[in-house]
Amino acid sequence: MMTKTTSAGRAVVITEIDFDRLNQIVESRKYRATHSVFVAGLRRELDRGTIVPALEVAKGTVTMRSRVRVRDLRARERETFTLVYPEEADIDEGKVSVLAPLGMALLGARVGEVVEVKAPGGVRRFEVEEVLYQPEAAGDLHL
Repeated sequence: MMTKTTSAGRAVVITEIDFDRLNQIVESRKYRATHSVFVAGLRRELDRGTIVPALEVAKGTVTMRSRVRVRDLRARERETFTLVYPEEADIDEGKVSVLAPLGMALLGARVGEVVEVKAPGGVRRFEVEEVLYQPEAAGDLHL
């Protein structure tokens, strides 16, 4: 489904708030019934994650509702996405679900890292160039 590269074996950093909300998705019958493969992938990410208080997450780390600029290493194109919960997803607005392969790959990624996503057209590699907005760094802990 997806892998993170350049930091092999590194645990994904997830804030306590994000972990609690994402765990609710994993435990939800609704999402397990309709998105079982993706929920299983998210469960693996949560299981290997390092949980940190929201105020201790590094500014260059992608957290839920972060807006991030990535560069497709093959096409050399830049794209900007906001990592959102499934019900907020709208790819036309650049809002990618945490249950999508790209969303899972971005969760916990840091500036400078390369994430790989298996897509129908083959593996795509994205470099995380910049976290344009991170709720924790902005003091928006209520989102």
